[in-house]
Amino acid sequence: MSQVDRTELAPGFDISRIIKGGWHLSGGHGPVDPDRAVREMDDYVRAGITTFDCADIYTGVEDLIGAYRRDCKARGRDDRLAMLKVHTKCVPDLDKLRTITKTQVQATIDRSLRRLGTDRLDLVQFHWWDLAVPRQVEVAGWLADFQREGKIDRLATTNFNTRCMRELVDSGYRPASTQLQYSLLDRRPQREMIGFCAEHDIKLLCYGTVAGGFLSDKWLGQPMPGDTLENRSLTKYRLIIEDAGGWDAFQALLSLLRELADKHDADIASIAMKAMLQDPAVAAIIVGVRHGGHLDKHARLFDIVLDAGDLARIDAMIAQMPTVEGDVFDLERDRDGRHGRIMKYNLNEA
Repeated sequence: MSQVDRTELAPGFDISRIIKGGWHLSGGHGPVDPDRAVREMDDYVRAGITTFDCADIYTGVEDLIGAYRRDCKARGRDDRLAMLKVHTKCVPDLDKLRTITKTQVQATIDRSLRRLGTDRLDLVQFHWWDLAVPRQVEVAGWLADFQREGKIDRLATTNFNTRCMRELVDSGYRPASTQLQYSLLDRRPQREMIGFCAEHDIKLLCYGTVAGGFLSDKWLGQPMPGDTLENRSLTKYRLIIEDAGGWDAFQALLSLLRELADKHDADIASIAMKAMLQDPAVAAIIVGVRHGGHLDKHARLFDIVLDAGDLARIDAMIAQMPTVEGDVFDLERDRDGRHGRIMKYNLNEA
């Protein structure tokens, strides 16, 4: 199997450049077999994909990773545990932003520690739903306190725009990384975020690189789907396609990716992911699947090398397409807008 590339998020903090996403193992994406999920986690670690992404609000996912940790211990697989890095999140519920206390945030962090079966969280990615409730700097400071206490190794963010990232950094919050949506279809980070993160040595961890599965052979030559889609992920990315030029422009992009896939003996999704991995701004991409079938393709990504001509053709195609409006996650924060209406904002359990 191919060698998976690695990168250093911070001194002494090494991750695989493909991160196994956990969102698709949470509620709303179809049935999950817990035993199979644990077995497949081990498959990924053995293949060199040793970094997992989850969140306090991804129902059941922290528990599944905790079950994998217990299984490794029971089987004497300490070497695999030593390689594993788990990135979780701290996402206070929208309804609690005005009143949340440090004690409540600490309880969330302690719950993640229990679920994941660890004494210290590797990396906590902070998110804040409503920037009109301007307490994000205060709450981020509490996370920094928990880091000093030894509960958290590295701090990070997810889905903040550049203005808010600047406020956090100016306050003394030191994120090793920021997780954001960045793909051939969604180029919003190029406006400001990439430059800001380069200036402050903040690494980009990118999700949405295959647009929930739309950037794949499955959709080449197909008519635009209606309003009834399999899950919220597809609904979310169909809106991005509409904002990035519509279905015809999307089909033209798929046709080009299919040509490049033929050249490299690959599939469309692999070309879309590798294009992002070859972006100098990107430290790693997050790939999410519910069950099986993709590990070989993910591991083989590092055998694919898109040459300068390939990348120029992709860039030329994208240059003809409109750029999605706003900075990172601005559209999704508008709860009355097309993108915001499909979000779920209160997912933490007691």
